[in-house]
Amino acid sequence: MNCLCALATLATVTTVAFLVEAWLYRRRLNGIPIRVHVNGTRGKSSVARLIAAGLRGGGIRTCAKTTGTLARMIFPNGEELPIFRPARANVIEQKRVVRAAAKAKAEALVIECMALQPLLQSTCELQLVRSTHGVITNARADHLDVMGPDRLHVAKALSGTTPVAGTLFTAESRLDSLQVMQHAAQDRGSEMQIITQNDSAKITEEELAQFSYLEHAENVALALRVCESIGVGREEALRGMWAATPDPGAMKVHTTDVQAMPSFDSGQPTEPSVFHFVNGFAANDPESTEQLWETAFNRFPDSDRRVMVMNCREDRPDRSEIMGAAIGKWSAADQVVVIGTGTELFMRAAKKSGVDPSKLVCLGEVESPEQVAEVIACDDALCEPGVMVMGIGNVKNGGFALDQFFEEHSNWIPQRVAIAQQEAASGRASVAGAS
Repeated sequence: MNCLCALATLATVTTVAFLVEAWLYRRRLNGIPIRVHVNGTRGKSSVARLIAAGLRGGGIRTCAKTTGTLARMIFPNGEELPIFRPARANVIEQKRVVRAAAKAKAEALVIECMALQPLLQSTCELQLVRSTHGVITNARADHLDVMGPDRLHVAKALSGTTPVAGTLFTAESRLDSLQVMQHAAQDRGSEMQIITQNDSAKITEEELAQFSYLEHAENVALALRVCESIGVGREEALRGMWAATPDPGAMKVHTTDVQAMPSFDSGQPTEPSVFHFVNGFAANDPESTEQLWETAFNRFPDSDRRVMVMNCREDRPDRSEIMGAAIGKWSAADQVVVIGTGTELFMRAAKKSGVDPSKLVCLGEVESPEQVAEVIACDDALCEPGVMVMGIGNVKNGGFALDQFFEEHSNWIPQRVAIAQQEAASGRASVAGAS
């Protein structure tokens, strides 16, 4: 009898504690009047940062949380702190984000959806965020093992973060995906606003040039529409966006002077090759990656050589296979360097898609990013004055390190080139001595 009473007391206390915690959480959440939930296949982190920066530019105390390349909490003064994760990423961490935003007296919270499972995406919205403004950047064929089997199923899963009695914004352009999102908006009593190509065209080249990285016009147009709906004007929002720190996975460009081989006739070093490294690792699906590749391909028309670096992950086999099957249809690279784990799937698919096998170089797991750069530099690249290198696929397990390498080296002499220079100098000295 005493055991039963103890169990009943424990159950009652646990239930009361749970209800009190739920009440406190809901109170904190409701204390933040503007809540923007950002979802989508491509560009979530960038758009979340743009919206938050635009709102700050309009004088609204705004916190943001991104889960892109590196999970970050951004405070009203623009300060960023990493999200502490004692174990694997868990959607419950969104509750800690709300607590921090409430403590910072935020008037607005822009939070990136971190869930993949369709049910969890809906749960995050209905239980944890309860957004006033929902954003779906786009719906593309990625994470098909979780949200698939096809693109429309992805659109349906992403629509789980549609707000109740709020506004849903999207830059998706396909009619069938838009119909899925419209159905979700109607079901939850929300208005839907679509950012079209005409809206994106209004973002001028001069405005895009103000960003410290390569930003897409549709992302800016989408963020501006959200800011406008909250009461922040275009100029104020843009000024805030230009001043903001980009996501670590943003499409940044690093320029490096790479010392070429010496001329064996004169013994003097030739003019260095200029390497433009473009970080395109954040694009996870073939459609987005193709857009980035073509943008970079055309951004540097003076490049005499274009090199693609594909970073594979064995825990993302579908991505490797889909990317390999797609690149044969893109503007051809002069060299495709494949790194990471599970590279066989990509190599096989790339060859089937029509990529010249002689242009494929598989390195697998590498000890340092310099090894990758050495392979590029020791090909025919140093004979060319301009080289464009773009990383794609996955930023983890090698991609981020390669980006950091090019960021930290504005001037670089490859080790193998240095050895060749020494050997050439030694050979000239021997010839001189013999004469």
